[in-house]
Amino acid sequence: MKKRVISAIFIVLIFVPILLSGGVTFAIFMTALSLLGLYEFIHIREKKKEFPLIVKLFAYILVLAFSFMNYNQNVFSYTIDYHTIAFMLFAFLLPLLLFNQKKDVYDINDALYLIGAVLFMELAFSLMILIRNYDLNYLIYLLLITVFSDTFAYLTGRYIGKTPFAPTISPKKTVEGFVGGILMGTFVGTVFYFEVINPSISLVLLIFVTLFLAIVGQLGDLVFSSVKRTFQVKDYSELIPGHGGILDRLDSLVFVVLAFILVLGIL
Repeated sequence: MKKRVISAIFIVLIFVPILLSGGVTFAIFMTALSLLGLYEFIHIREKKKEFPLIVKLFAYILVLAFSFMNYNQNVFSYTIDYHTIAFMLFAFLLPLLLFNQKKDVYDINDALYLIGAVLFMELAFSLMILIRNYDLNYLIYLLLITVFSDTFAYLTGRYIGKTPFAPTISPKKTVEGFVGGILMGTFVGTVFYFEVINPSISLVLLIFVTLFLAIVGQLGDLVFSSVKRTFQVKDYSELIPGHGGILDRLDSLVFVVLAFILVLGIL
């Protein structure tokens, strides 16, 4: 617990100044996180089977290329260059021919896994950059939902949790923790949005949207846990003492950001 708290304080001290500075500094930081996230996706898969070096190199290059396509946009206009998409498909599918003669070295499942990992990391972290460029308060809103949902889900589950929520995926998660987390995330997020971003919005609408985002965040945490369960690992990495890896810490935020893009038009 002590190690977890110290790490959390250290993360805040690093992240907050970068978040406030925005611009290229924030874009570079988020790109670095997306590369680390991709590394963790590859790392857990390689517990069972190692990828050829060339396709891993292509994956990192593509995440870099995708990340800087929209890094200086300050409007909600997200684009993906078809040239980059075509290169990605060639980069991961053509090596199937090269390694086809060597049994179990690289197959279609590996190719599709890497395509999905690259698109997922690129989309999630690029959207964080885009939201920060558009309006800092929007990203703070999403961060508050995520942080308070995760924190109170952990605390509620730890001290009063008794009913397993998804025992086959994450044995320690409880219904009490799930409910406590989404209620606190919804409360804090709603108050911030109403007081700071738009006090004229329908409060009922805002509560329902924020509740939806908090629920998606908690479910996103379970999705990432199910991936770990598939590959039989406890954490994505040991980068952050007491917390695991980048994906262990940002799993909920990734899904909250993706869900926010879906509901942005009604806020």
